[in-house]
Amino acid sequence: MATSHSRPLFAGAIFLSAFLLFLVEPIAAKELLPFLGGSAAVWITCLVFFQTTLLCAYLYAHWLTRHPHWRLHLLLLAAALSLGVFWVKGHIDLSNGAAHPITTIFIALGIWIGLPFLMLGSTSPLLQTWWSQVEHQGIPYRLFALSNLGSLLALAAYPAWIEPNFTLHWQRAAWCCGFAVFAILAAILTLRARRPAENSASLEIERQPDAPATPLARKLLWLLLPMGASMQLCAVTSYITANIAPIPLLWILPLGVYLVSIVLAFQFPRFLPRGILARFLVVMLAALAYMLSQIDHSVPIAIGISFFLFELLVACLFCHVEAYALRPQRDSESTVFYLYFAGGGALGSLLVGIVAPMVFDFNYDLAVTFFVTALLALAATWCTGWPQRLLWSAAGIMLLVLCIWIHIAYQRETLLAVRNFYAALRVKQSFGFPGAVLRTLTNGSIEHGTQIFGTDAQRKMPTTYYAQDSGVGLALRFCCQNRPRSIGVIGLGAGTLAAYGRPGDRIRFYEINPAVIPIARNVFTYVRESQAQVTIVEGDARISLARESSQQFDVLAVDAFSGDAIPLHLLTVQALALYRRHLAPGGIIAFHISNQHVELEPAIALLAQSAHMNAMRFSSAANEDRGEYTAYWVLLTDNAAFFHQPEVASAGRQPVFRPGLRLWTDDYSSLLPLIRVFPAP
Repeated sequence: MATSHSRPLFAGAIFLSAFLLFLVEPIAAKELLPFLGGSAAVWITCLVFFQTTLLCAYLYAHWLTRHPHWRLHLLLLAAALSLGVFWVKGHIDLSNGAAHPITTIFIALGIWIGLPFLMLGSTSPLLQTWWSQVEHQGIPYRLFALSNLGSLLALAAYPAWIEPNFTLHWQRAAWCCGFAVFAILAAILTLRARRPAENSASLEIERQPDAPATPLARKLLWLLLPMGASMQLCAVTSYITANIAPIPLLWILPLGVYLVSIVLAFQFPRFLPRGILARFLVVMLAALAYMLSQIDHSVPIAIGISFFLFELLVACLFCHVEAYALRPQRDSESTVFYLYFAGGGALGSLLVGIVAPMVFDFNYDLAVTFFVTALLALAATWCTGWPQRLLWSAAGIMLLVLCIWIHIAYQRETLLAVRNFYAALRVKQSFGFPGAVLRTLTNGSIEHGTQIFGTDAQRKMPTTYYAQDSGVGLALRFCCQNRPRSIGVIGLGAGTLAAYGRPGDRIRFYEINPAVIPIARNVFTYVRESQAQVTIVEGDARISLARESSQQFDVLAVDAFSGDAIPLHLLTVQALALYRRHLAPGGIIAFHISNQHVELEPAIALLAQSAHMNAMRFSSAANEDRGEYTAYWVLLTDNAAFFHQPEVASAGRQPVFRPGLRLWTDDYSSLLPLIRVFPAP
């Protein structure tokens, strides 16, 4: 056999498998979002599934190199292809998934893409071993860099080209076709590697007569160093999207940095001096530790994101370069190395994505990750001498003090803190408002409601984005004259809109996060002091509305678009049709579009046009004395006379369309064309 003919096949199969691996991740995650309210935690939990499945894939690769069951491998490739076809055509009912989101994610992804993901994930370590057997050479660790380059390209291509141009159905179909090509390549290489593998043991003895076995302490670092890098990825992603810039798709940047670090560490290790990386790392940890200690103080977005991404790059480079330097000398241990490497990645994502929200009420993830990184640096540099030991021992102690300091700082002005899958909620109580106490519900840097506890009038006054002259305020004031109103609200927050309730009114809130409901009922008083009859429905609003008979809402406020995870399933043609089914004749749909980073107005204008509804955009100015913020709303109605009322007509304007923007449906949506390059003031 001419080995030169095999090399392009090996390289092509490894590259394609990695490309498909990271292409299927955002496709599958996007399919889950409508059932889980668009929560940002969906991606982090998906990452835990992907890392865990990758660990299983590496375990399978390790087993297969020891027990070459070729027929089994070919059978699994065929089964994976069949499941891929089922994913394109099939459907799973996840309408009850919001009650158990983590279980829902693991079950759905396991059924949809579990086996195909397993086969793709096992490709890189498996084919590297087979390459060694076919080419009679050592393990080509640079192919791991090629694998991550394919992953990086898929990650960049999805939001930039694939998502804006193709529906979810065609994305799944195209991915399935790509997987079919991969399965054919993998089957060919399996058959080609069959004969050389039979003599792999003797070949190994001839090539590596004196290679020592790897000690347990080094194997432990194979696990812990990738764990540190994975913790950095998850913690930095969570922190910058919650506390610095809640920008949709921002998670792509940290993941891209993570993959770049692997490519550089495995492809260009000689150009990355370990001593210089260690010095950079300690400087970055010290600088960002200071930033973390400034609780409730914001930094410019560009500076904050840049600093944290650079720290992530340095930390991941350090961990991955150190892991690469400790790689095994025996070819037979290569799959063990990748197995430990994947195990570390899975463990790191598990600690940050699953364990931390269960253990901590506040988001300490990044501070704890910095502390763990310092301990890993101490372990990795222990043999280099006392200067490094003293440096990293001191850094570890300082970062431990930082964790304690952040815990104390978070307690200040905090009336209540609770954390779950959907959010890290915090109720702050301050005395800065003149003559009154101010309570604010936050999730990271996003405020979900404020109430002024002063006079009776102040306590019952709608604040923040819900002022009397805001779009929703105008809708509630002029929709129904003086008759009782039926009001629906998607997104509870502090329950501020309940302040508009009058005797005889009926207000129905829809809230997916179960932790928000007791806070709105007990910590804030809007709901319990409202003169209206207030009910709260737990679960995803769209699923709940689909199950209910028509509620005959005079006003339906859709208020779920202020954070980084825009629930796009609430802004599709099908969603609008559902809202209209629940409207009374002449009813109004009020979309809250106050978002610094996403311009939702053109998408809603296009929705209104497609449904032949009248639409107007309303903006209201901030008023510090009343706790009111600048707010933007778009109102849709079939009742054109509503917009002709003098106070309404003078406050609104026609919404702006964007040429080339496609109408959003359940099968197609893309935020990229609507993301602002420069945040709105």
